[in-house]
Amino acid sequence: MSSDDWQHRVDALWADDTMDDQQRVIRMRALADDAPHPALAEFELGGALDSAGREAEAHVHYAAATAAGLDTVDTDRAARMIVQHASTLRNLGRIDEAIAMLSAAPEHPATGAAPRVFLALALHSAGRHDEALRVAIEAIEPTLPRYNRSVRAYAEALTAR
Repeated sequence: MSSDDWQHRVDALWADDTMDDQQRVIRMRALADDAPHPALAEFELGGALDSAGREAEAHVHYAAATAAGLDTVDTDRAARMIVQHASTLRNLGRIDEAIAMLSAAPEHPATGAAPRVFLALALHSAGRHDEALRVAIEAIEPTLPRYNRSVRAYAEALTAR
């Protein structure tokens, strides 16, 4: 199967809202067997498991995708995996790891402000509410049509102690 055909099948699987989580995992396992690179297979399978609420299993596959060199195979997926993997870690109670991963996440067009939004969630889970709110506000501030200076000042004031 060509890379383009494989990608088309992966995209179609994610777009199919008629199947349940278990069906998606089963079908993704089959697609993973045909992936053009092991890192791609691990990432997509991790995502299917994550989406199904099977975070412990997803973590294993995300770690395997990293070990297989996802960052050199597909930079868009690598950026998305930081968000997904960190969210999984947060859901597993490994909040400090999630915060560290998201804090180090580089900006990438594939994720936009998502790393900062998920960082805000992780900070909130850690009980760091003012910092979480500041990160969330700073993530959306650039999208505001006005009031930017005021919003930035209010956000800074949340953690200026």
